[in-house]
Amino acid sequence: MNRFARSRCRGGGVALAATLIFPGLLLGFDTAKLGAIDDEIDASIARGEIPGAVFRLEREGEIYEKAYGNRALVPEREAMSVDTIFDAASLTKVLATAPSISLLVDRGLVDLDGKIIDLLPEFAPIPELRPLFRHKFDTSADTKSNRAAVTVRQLLTHTSGLPPSISIQSELWWGHENGVRRCLTTPLIARPGTVFRYSDVNYILLGEIVRRVSGSPLNEFAADEIFAPLGMTDTGFLPAPETVSRIAPTEAFGAYGVLRGEVHDPVSRRMQGVAGHAGLFTTAKDVASFARAFLDEENPVFRPELASRMTHPQQPAGISAKRGLGWDIDSPFSYQRGENFPLDGFGHTGWTGTSVWVDRGSKTVVVLMANRNHPTEDGRIKPLRIRVGTLAAEAVGITTKRPATAFNPVRSRTQQGRMQTAAGDPESSPIVENGIDVLAAEDFATLAGRKVGLITNHTGIDRHRRATIDLLHESPKVELRAIFAPEHGIRGKLDQANIDDETDAKTGLPIFSLYQSEDKKPTAVQLAGLDTLVFDIQDIGCRFYTYISTMGNAMEAASEHGLRFVVLDRVNPIGGDRVDGPVRLGEETFTAWHEIPVQHGMTVGELARLFDRERKLGLDLVVVPVRGWSREMRFDETGLPWVNPSPNMRNLTQAILYPGVGLLEFCALSVGRGTDTPFEIVGAPCIDDDVELAADLNREKLPGIRFVPIRFTPEASKFENEECGGVRLVLVDRDSVRPLDVGLTLAKVLLRRYGDGALRFRENFPTLLKHPPTLDAVTENRSLEEIRAGWEPRLGEFQGRRTGVLLYR
Repeated sequence: MNRFARSRCRGGGVALAATLIFPGLLLGFDTAKLGAIDDEIDASIARGEIPGAVFRLEREGEIYEKAYGNRALVPEREAMSVDTIFDAASLTKVLATAPSISLLVDRGLVDLDGKIIDLLPEFAPIPELRPLFRHKFDTSADTKSNRAAVTVRQLLTHTSGLPPSISIQSELWWGHENGVRRCLTTPLIARPGTVFRYSDVNYILLGEIVRRVSGSPLNEFAADEIFAPLGMTDTGFLPAPETVSRIAPTEAFGAYGVLRGEVHDPVSRRMQGVAGHAGLFTTAKDVASFARAFLDEENPVFRPELASRMTHPQQPAGISAKRGLGWDIDSPFSYQRGENFPLDGFGHTGWTGTSVWVDRGSKTVVVLMANRNHPTEDGRIKPLRIRVGTLAAEAVGITTKRPATAFNPVRSRTQQGRMQTAAGDPESSPIVENGIDVLAAEDFATLAGRKVGLITNHTGIDRHRRATIDLLHESPKVELRAIFAPEHGIRGKLDQANIDDETDAKTGLPIFSLYQSEDKKPTAVQLAGLDTLVFDIQDIGCRFYTYISTMGNAMEAASEHGLRFVVLDRVNPIGGDRVDGPVRLGEETFTAWHEIPVQHGMTVGELARLFDRERKLGLDLVVVPVRGWSREMRFDETGLPWVNPSPNMRNLTQAILYPGVGLLEFCALSVGRGTDTPFEIVGAPCIDDDVELAADLNREKLPGIRFVPIRFTPEASKFENEECGGVRLVLVDRDSVRPLDVGLTLAKVLLRRYGDGALRFRENFPTLLKHPPTLDAVTENRSLEEIRAGWEPRLGEFQGRRTGVLLYR
């Protein structure tokens, strides 16, 4: 019997003559590849990326299934088991909602190209409700005619023009009906059928269509019509109390405790656990049973014609992302298929760490279930999904790499982003808006009537490259009185120790330098006549990149003089999903202004909230947030224009490597300043055995990075016009690379080969590191695991400290 709350149950299971494969038995799978999968999952657990997992591989009656690690870490550790029940997250869309709609289509009760407004008459533009929603993009597309054109197919394929989600922050609300009402009235942000944008709103509306057309709530319809006939006895919404001990918990929320048996998705939680986008709980076995139905023409639920329709492209013409009815076929989200499975497959992923991929040709089902956001959101699973997908293909004999024409996880994100933008409508790339775009869209309401001093530089631009200086100066609602510039000056081109004040040629306003040898904080004289300071500068995501120090100093000045402080937030270019390195230990400096780790994983707006809280500034602090950004996104996934944040930060690869390579900068080494590739090369005149050095570094087998021997001559900066031997750092997988490990390994190997005297290491490495235990561990040539153990406790504390100030998922 199904163990989930629902009204009734009927039907039997689908029989499967299965053989469980255990390591060492050769029954059609390559056991060496199965062992490699085990190793990859174990390594991910050891790195703290996931607490545990269940992996299941099926092909024509043969099964390999294994549990790894733990399903719970807090409040007590519990071992993972193969029958663990997981919060499916967005697998809800493909296991429950899309197939329910597809069955209604197959029965003639819903027209795939029928208009939503015919099924949901409340789906109409209501301009006065738009302020309720946080996704306030350009809503010019939200017209009566456009809304009337939205179809069921467009909801299923994420091409409706609706935004990614509804707000849970703009006002308090609760209940299933309230969630549906908000989806019915949320504005369109693109014309229907023109843009692929993954949206939970689409599937909440589809769930409501199931209820209205069938007369049963989604949870009951799916249980009766799908789960029971397929024998999915551990799948459903609203888990019964007796199943909770088998459920893998997700996030822990302070006094509220750990979510266990309660859906993690906050919108679904507010909708009382039953929603079309999230809320389902299931096991690896049940997910495989569902997926297998699409390979079995005799399955009791989906006719062969319907199964084919659901698993082949159904998106509108001109959309490059290929989506079936619910199923993901070839899009930026289909990375779990790995590098080898061909393009005739289909699958889906879930936020919590769940995923499935089905390869039609080899009749293979790959299921990876994890609770990567237990006990915090700092877990990560994308690199593991890619590796497991690749190894699973190799385990069934698919060893040829897929042609590089699809959305391909082995490309860098930069290449993939360029391909997405080039494929048809340029709006197919993500729409992300920085704080200045949001401020302008809201007609500068946050600054209306304020006397403003703007802290900015050349990176302070909107997505159309219009300068924030000009936008504020030209707004009749804002009185811009002064400009403040950080390190590298207002244009970001100066690489010197002291920068003087100047006057802005276009506006005639004074530009006060906040990078002078005497003072790096706004003075009382400079702040005279102001009531607001606004900060708009692009950070790089690293503690010793000094723009955040400038912000901290300015926040202190605002606190001391009673000024409001407004942060126009910007994306973290290297992502907000990874926090790494030692937390500052010791005195405050301009390159280590606050007790945060080297790679902090936060936006400037989030850091401002942290600074205000922990330094007890008592500021009138306002953060104008980024829209459309999530923590896993890197800069090239945002669609925003790149501007070199500083003279030697010229691309995203350099930004990713900077937290590690930058640590070496004060030693007797060149990190590439004065060349075309700063932070991608490291060397010195004393290195004359670069080939052996590169080989030594490559023997460390760091993930995601390779070292190539080179010789180079800087044209400026350290070792100007001197030939240096060294290595080029080749980033081969930016999702698996750990920049801190790269920097520490460089330090260890260079010390081992050339000694402290040549590198002036012990004297200068602490300048940016700011962690004596790590300095000692490196000089003693301890392992990376031992080095990390020295900072992990305080790093864990920091992750807890930052929880209350984070603004984005």
